[in-house]
Amino acid sequence: MTTSNILYSCDDEYGHITVLDDGQSRILSFAKGDEQSKQKISTPFVLQHEYTQAMMLVLLFKQPKRATILGLGGGCLLSTLHNHIAGINLTAVELRPNVIDIAERFFRLPKGKKVQIIEQCANQYLDRSDQKKVDILFTDIYNTKGMDESVLQQRFIEQCNNNIKDDGWLVLNCWSEHTNHPELIESLREYFLDIRALDTGCGNWVVLASKSFQEPSEKQLKSQAQKLSTELGFNLTKWLSRLNEV
Repeated sequence: MTTSNILYSCDDEYGHITVLDDGQSRILSFAKGDEQSKQKISTPFVLQHEYTQAMMLVLLFKQPKRATILGLGGGCLLSTLHNHIAGINLTAVELRPNVIDIAERFFRLPKGKKVQIIEQCANQYLDRSDQKKVDILFTDIYNTKGMDESVLQQRFIEQCNNNIKDDGWLVLNCWSEHTNHPELIESLREYFLDIRALDTGCGNWVVLASKSFQEPSEKQLKSQAQKLSTELGFNLTKWLSRLNEV
């Protein structure tokens, strides 16, 4: 059994935060037994959690020049996108200042002119009028109690829609129990034309939604997934085989 050492821990108004190290990986945790983020020390740009790997399926449909991530965590999504896509403009929005500090100190968060970290509530950020629309908007908003339930609401989906380009994509990380959530499904269909999703088999339901209809062939998607699998360091084809229309 691998033993994890506590590298750092603190409390804020939202709960407890712990950084663990088992000699092979760094883990960010918001509660006992929880893995909010996991980064392998030897390959920091290779995503470790299944749901984050599945979220990368959006790259089969869109090569982004600008993307925003709601919910920073350890910054694993941001680091992978920054490493994989040259010149991409990235913004991560995180409510908790301690989480931002931890990502910078313990998870090799990339820095540069095209990387912006904003300390703000995601809903407030989406309401701002000074932000450029993005090619891809990722949402991965969790706290000590689990997924932020506001993600399921019509208002949130509308806010996301307003921040995405006409040919852009929304990527949602939800729980598997939300696959038939009536308000979420209805809201997605109100604002998006092409909606696809998959159950990771690990408790997460990942949704990809586009404002324009995409029609790549199955052969094209599989070929591109094989290529991306090599570049990203994990099997993307496995997640593609589970992707279905909603």
